[in-house]
Amino acid sequence: MKILEENLKVSHLHLERLKILTVDILQNNMLESLEDFEAIKTIDAFVYRFVKLQDYMGQKLFKNLLKSLGEDYDSLSFLDILDKLEKLGIIPKADEWIQIRTLRNKLTHEYPDNISLVKDEIILAIEKIRNFEEVLRVISSYVKNKKLLDF
Repeated sequence: MKILEENLKVSHLHLERLKILTVDILQNNMLESLEDFEAIKTIDAFVYRFVKLQDYMGQKLFKNLLKSLGEDYDSLSFLDILDKLEKLGIIPKADEWIQIRTLRNKLTHEYPDNISLVKDEIILAIEKIRNFEEVLRVISSYVKNKKLLDF
């Protein structure tokens, strides 16, 4: 299943870059210097990666995982897809992913206008990186156990 393998690879790439940006933001106290251009560039990159990873996992990885299991996801709403993934043990709770998606929407729509308004959302996004890590770990283990990929 080459597509699923590629989805995992791309998801891990986004995650690793997101983690590097997080270290930079935290070590350099960038959320306290929101007028600094270097801080803004790094936070912009962080927001981009967070949004990209959430979108990619939700639109590509989750759907292709279900496809590799023989599930018909075309007729399912996104919430139904999340419920199915929760039942499979892939995500801990569908509600958690909905919260991440809501956070992604806030960052996408509010962030460009006023960075100081979304400082709390950026802090929350940093905390949500663990969710991405855990879901990717579970998916990698799941596809290995189901022999969906050659690891």
